[in-house]
Amino acid sequence: MEENPFPAWSWPVEQCLKEYNVKLERGLSSYDAEKRHEKYGWNELEKEKGKPLWLLVLEQFDDMLVKILLGAAFISFVLAYLDRKGNGDTGFAAYVEPLVIVLILVLNAIVGVWQESNAERALEALKEMQCEHTKVLRDGCYVPDLPARELVPGDIVELRVGDKVPADMRIASLKTSTLRLEQSSLTGESMPVIKSTAPVFMDDCELQAKECMVFSGTTVVNGSCVCIVVNTGMLTEIGKIQTQIHEASLEENDTPLQKKLDEFGGRLTTAIGFVCLVVWIINYKYFLTWDLVDGWPTNFRFSFEKCTYYFKIAVALAVAAIPEGLPAVITTCLALGTRKMAQKNAIVRKLPSVETLGCTTVICSDKTGTLTTNQMSVTEFLSLGGKTTTSRVFNVEGTTYDPKDGGIVDWTYYNLDANLQALAEICALCNDAGIVYNGHLFRATGLPTEAALKVLVEKMGVPDIKARNRIHDAQLAADYSIDRSTVKLGCCQWWTKRSKRVATLEFDRIRKSMSVIVREPTGHNRLLLKGAVESVLERSSHVQLADGSAVPMDEPCRQLLVAKLLEMSSKGLRCLGFAYKDDLGELSDYYAETHPAHKKLLDPSNYSAIESNLVFVGVVGLRDPPRGEVHTAIEDCREAGIKVMVITGDNKSTAEAVCREIKLFSDHEDLRGRSFTGKDFMALPSSQQIEILSKPGGLVFSRAEPKHKQDIVRMLKENGEIVAMTGDGVNDAPALKLADIGIAMGITGTEVAKEASDMVLADDNFSTIVSAVAEGRSIYDNMKAFIRYMISSNVGEVISIFLTAALGIPECLIPVQLLWVNLVTDGPPATALGFNPADVDIMQKPPRKSNDPLINSWVLFRYMVIGSYVGIATVGIFILWYTQASFMGIDLASDGHTLVTLSQLRTWGKCPTWTNFSATPFSAGNRVITFSNPCDYFSLGKVKAMTLSLSVLVTIEMFNSLNALSEDNSLVRMPPWRNPWLLVAMSVSFGLHFLILYVPYLADVFGIVPLSLNEWILVILVSAPVVLIDEVLKFIGRRRRQRSQKKKKKTA
Repeated sequence: MEENPFPAWSWPVEQCLKEYNVKLERGLSSYDAEKRHEKYGWNELEKEKGKPLWLLVLEQFDDMLVKILLGAAFISFVLAYLDRKGNGDTGFAAYVEPLVIVLILVLNAIVGVWQESNAERALEALKEMQCEHTKVLRDGCYVPDLPARELVPGDIVELRVGDKVPADMRIASLKTSTLRLEQSSLTGESMPVIKSTAPVFMDDCELQAKECMVFSGTTVVNGSCVCIVVNTGMLTEIGKIQTQIHEASLEENDTPLQKKLDEFGGRLTTAIGFVCLVVWIINYKYFLTWDLVDGWPTNFRFSFEKCTYYFKIAVALAVAAIPEGLPAVITTCLALGTRKMAQKNAIVRKLPSVETLGCTTVICSDKTGTLTTNQMSVTEFLSLGGKTTTSRVFNVEGTTYDPKDGGIVDWTYYNLDANLQALAEICALCNDAGIVYNGHLFRATGLPTEAALKVLVEKMGVPDIKARNRIHDAQLAADYSIDRSTVKLGCCQWWTKRSKRVATLEFDRIRKSMSVIVREPTGHNRLLLKGAVESVLERSSHVQLADGSAVPMDEPCRQLLVAKLLEMSSKGLRCLGFAYKDDLGELSDYYAETHPAHKKLLDPSNYSAIESNLVFVGVVGLRDPPRGEVHTAIEDCREAGIKVMVITGDNKSTAEAVCREIKLFSDHEDLRGRSFTGKDFMALPSSQQIEILSKPGGLVFSRAEPKHKQDIVRMLKENGEIVAMTGDGVNDAPALKLADIGIAMGITGTEVAKEASDMVLADDNFSTIVSAVAEGRSIYDNMKAFIRYMISSNVGEVISIFLTAALGIPECLIPVQLLWVNLVTDGPPATALGFNPADVDIMQKPPRKSNDPLINSWVLFRYMVIGSYVGIATVGIFILWYTQASFMGIDLASDGHTLVTLSQLRTWGKCPTWTNFSATPFSAGNRVITFSNPCDYFSLGKVKAMTLSLSVLVTIEMFNSLNALSEDNSLVRMPPWRNPWLLVAMSVSFGLHFLILYVPYLADVFGIVPLSLNEWILVILVSAPVVLIDEVLKFIGRRRRQRSQKKKKKTA
């Protein structure tokens, strides 16, 4: 495919036809069309090849924690196999550990692949925007329904009202006096754009300025024309957007949380590897011995069996150190967050986005349809009072096309005097729009301004009391109607029936007005006109007063109306003037095309003369109004330290007016350095661009093209900002894809925008973003809580194994028990910590920096202290059972087991060399443990001691989950019942532990035995101090923070 080199918008029509070697009256020949098809290809968007399934699956394992787990599973499997071969065992129990780890990884991969395969549908949605058939001139004849994909550059295409534009085309001729296109989804302009055939003499101009071009995917709302196809397929503006979406998807980076977890995983790997090696080396004397001869070691003896045993201990240490449940708990927590957000109308499409919201520093918002409703509405209207020097202004409430949304302030039907009746009549009859309802949204058919005028008529009512009551009853009946798709506009219909429309004088750019001739109930014709206020005033000789009388318009009256117009325009209103004319000369009795004066209406050059000596009626101010909740949301963002920027395709003055209204800027703030057009900003040196983007406070970029939006988002990201981008149009999609979190509008948003986004607002409400940010911050705090909880527990397990190895005592926990604790026992409390309530001041804090560590030095110190206690308690109770008859008044020897000294326990490997050592049988629940070999007391006989160690570990971790409720607040201030789910989770974890203790088959799998009541009292006494230790550490932490804050205040 070759790119077309010439700027068609800046060339005259004749030159464009010459360039394509085509005649406007014949079109391309079939032969030429075929040749060009070979050169340019199909007029369709290319489909990017998706990632194959095997690659998606492989990518799920490209994570540091997952790689560590894979390594641990592999080594566990090899050791289990060797162990089974050596013992001649054929049981499944040996493989429980590696199989459970692999199962977790497979489940994680399935979830990841499912998410990824659902994520890339934006390009398909773009294809849906393309037109399917079109009317094309080939070989001198029109083909009424040629498939749009067969179009080639140089084709002559006819467009009519309602047609979707099939390619980028140069307008060759207008078949009506006016042509308007709705292109807001592509350019962000809130109003349909008037098009013409005149070239734009600029080789490099923005899309909005190319008034002689129509673009693929936009829609004709008024008029018809003949065009020359200029660009097809991927060379169209919509094709360029697809390319930008694809490029943006290639630039996608990990979320802040993913980066943190990868960094954390890397450090954990190093630490685990080092500790495992140290543990193995510490125990070298058990598997490698030698004799000293003359001070030199000789006769080296190596025990492979002992070497493997201590290697297994090192693997157990790795299993203990890795928080196997962490990936699953994080996924669960994010999923819970998405549910909470869905209840607040924020639908999250990609799980990690939930947390990304929490550290958002900049929200880049589109204007049309995001900050505003994208529904034109009348805000105020004015007319003269009882004399030419007085005016009256009526304010109108409501921001949608729903006629029942708001009303006219302080209005009664008695207000409807002769002058306002004339205004209502013009609004109703000089109008081709309609309103439809699709179940949850009122939409305009035809021009948005005309639809807004019809809504105004409904709010004004009609002067006839009987008709008014009838309309009211009909509206009540319509509310209960099954078919509510077409909205019944009773007041407009009353005016339509009262005065029959007989002719239309279409809008053109010279007159800047349109008018209709209607047959009044009196039998006389009247001209009703609306248009640009300046143009209507210029052609008005009289003005209508409140009582309906028409008086000559003098200069003070004209000046008064101009002053009022300026006042309304300064508020960002689009103003329309209304007028009528009774003396129509030869058109006074015009009735149809057969009338002698009809030829006068066929020539648009006569329209200016017909529309002269008008009687001016009033002015109506319309706008695309800001959403009511946006002002508060902007204020909330300011308090939360989040910067708001508006990036829109609309014109500069409209964008600035809306930004002032939503209080992004104050009413009299100087906007130099804060308001730029996209083109002007991109022309600045990069250092100046960064300086502007780094400034605190709001910014507004108008006339921004998709590329500009992308570049601004990219600059912000390079500057270290976490960017949330909101939008609803096709033109927003590349920036939505590139931003850290793309947020699309659910009701008014295009499918393309939704598919490119990470989150969709179901209610199109900007303030929902602020609620979602608060939720994101809360989720991050909760994640820190359960990571804090899981890691401190794992540090305890590591220290217990390290102590076991260092002291040389039998291992007090085996790998399958550690895996059970990490996955099943720790899982429910860690998940429940995801339900922690948010801090009350969560939105008064500035966003956290994306490079803030997940675990700072003080928290790490706390982990080590708590972990040390967990390790000491777990190993300590093991030693107590073997060496002490009682502890704190609790009888430990009642089961009849043999007591040994600590030195014997530490040298248990030399048991076969001990003389007169015997081990008596002891009871464990309903079982009696006996030994054929006394030395088995330290392997088979350790089941009770091991059970006590496991129970202490589980109980300490339950108490430790209470510590994790708050990073700094005491349990007195943040009691456990603040999160009832945690209490439920603790009960579940204890229940599961009792299950493996008291169900014989499970007890055999895990190598444990039931405990007596006395032994449980001992477990609780040993475990409880962990709460007191952390309370002391929290108190110290609070004091440290207070001191540092005082220092900051003094230095400030």
